[in-house]
Amino acid sequence: MRKYARYKDSGVSWIGDVPEHWNLLRLKNTVTLICEKTSDSTLPYIGLENIVSWSGELLKGSYEPDADANKFEKDDVLFSKLRPYLAKCFLADFRGKCSSELLVFRDFQGEKRYLKNILLSYGFVDLVNASTYGTKMPRANWNFIGNCRIPVPPFPEQKAIAEYLDKKTAQINELVSAKQKQIELLKEYKQSVIANAVTGKLDERREKRKWKDSGISWIGKIPENWEVKRIRHVFNESDEKITDNTGELLSLSQYTGVSLKRDCEKVGMFEAETTEGYKIVHRNQFVMNIMLAWNGSYAVSELEGVISPAYCVFNFIIDCAPKYFHYLLRLKAYAGAFKTLSKGIIDSRLRLYPSKFYTFPVIIPPLSEQKEIVAYIEKKVSSIDSQIASIENQIANMNEYKQSLISDVVTGKVKV
Repeated sequence: MRKYARYKDSGVSWIGDVPEHWNLLRLKNTVTLICEKTSDSTLPYIGLENIVSWSGELLKGSYEPDADANKFEKDDVLFSKLRPYLAKCFLADFRGKCSSELLVFRDFQGEKRYLKNILLSYGFVDLVNASTYGTKMPRANWNFIGNCRIPVPPFPEQKAIAEYLDKKTAQINELVSAKQKQIELLKEYKQSVIANAVTGKLDERREKRKWKDSGISWIGKIPENWEVKRIRHVFNESDEKITDNTGELLSLSQYTGVSLKRDCEKVGMFEAETTEGYKIVHRNQFVMNIMLAWNGSYAVSELEGVISPAYCVFNFIIDCAPKYFHYLLRLKAYAGAFKTLSKGIIDSRLRLYPSKFYTFPVIIPPLSEQKEIVAYIEKKVSSIDSQIASIENQIANMNEYKQSLISDVVTGKVKV
C-alpha cells in the first residue's frame, strides 16, 4: 500500500505517526456541540437501537423517544456517549430528534464522512471507552471526548479518503451481507430439519407409514402409532428451592436455552445479591420464563443450578427422551400457540401460567423413536452449526479488515 512522503509524531498514542502536512486538533475545536432539546412529535426519532455498531447504518424501528430528546439537522454527526465500545455513530441525512445519549456535532469544517470515520476508528473508540464512568451504564464525558485530538488532513484529502472508504466498505459490506444470507438460509434449514424430525416426517419409512390427524392445528398429520397427550400428562411443576446462597446461577434465553449466567453478557443486567429462595434446576428438567413463553423462552436444561423464582421448573412424569420435548416445544408453532393463552395487555407483559400451559397437546412417539429423533437432530444440527460458525468467522475477519482499513486510512498510514 502507498505511503505519504514524510511523517511526524502525532504525540497521540492511538494515532501514532501522521503525514507531515496534516493538522492535529482537539475535537471540540473542529465541531460545535448542539444541546437543543425538543419534544416535537412530528420529527423522526433515532434511538441507540436504530444505529448499527461500527457501520453508522440506520435500522428502521419504532422506539420510545426520550423525554429530553436532542434535536439534530441534516449533516449533523451523532455519536453515542453511552457504552462507547459499541461504536454507534450516524451522519444524518435528514432532520429529526435523537436519544439524549447521542451527542450532536455540527459545523465541522471539512468532509463530514471523514469525521464519521474518525469517530468510528478503533483507536478513538478505545480511547473514549477507557474514560467511561459507571458500571452498569458506562458513559463518556463530553469534556473528555471534546479534548481528544484527531488528525485533520486538508479538505481535498478528506474528500478522497471518504470516497475511497465509501467504495471499499461498500464492497466489504456486500460480501458480509451475502455471508449473512447464507447463515439465515442455514438457520432456516436447521429449523426445517428439527420440525420434520419431531413430527415424524424424516423417517426413511415415511412412505410406508400410516398417518392420522393429530388434532393439533399447528402440527397436522402424525404417524399412526404416535400418541397425543396434554402437557399435564407429561410435566408437573417442581418447587424445589435453595435455602442458602449457594448454587450455580443459570440464565434462560429463547436463542440459547439454559446457560450459565456467568457466561452471559452482564452489561446493564440486574445482578442478584443472593440466590437464597431461588428455584433449583436439575438436568433434564424443563424451565420456562412465563413472561416470555410466547417468544420461545423455555428449554430442557442440561445444567445443574438455580434460577429466578419468577420462572417455572417442570419435572417429566413419563418415561421419555427429554431432549425430544426440548426440540418439539421450541418449534415456532408452539411459541405462537402459547401466545394465544398468555394473559396480559401488551407482549412484554404476557404471562403463560402453568394452568394454561398444561392444557396444550403434545405429540409423543414411542420411546425408541424419541431417542432416534434426538440422535438424528443432534448429528444434523452439529454439522449445520459448524457451517454457521465457519461463516461467522469469515464475517468477523471481514469486519476486522474493514475496521483496520478505516483506522489506517484516516490516520494516514495508507495513502489513497
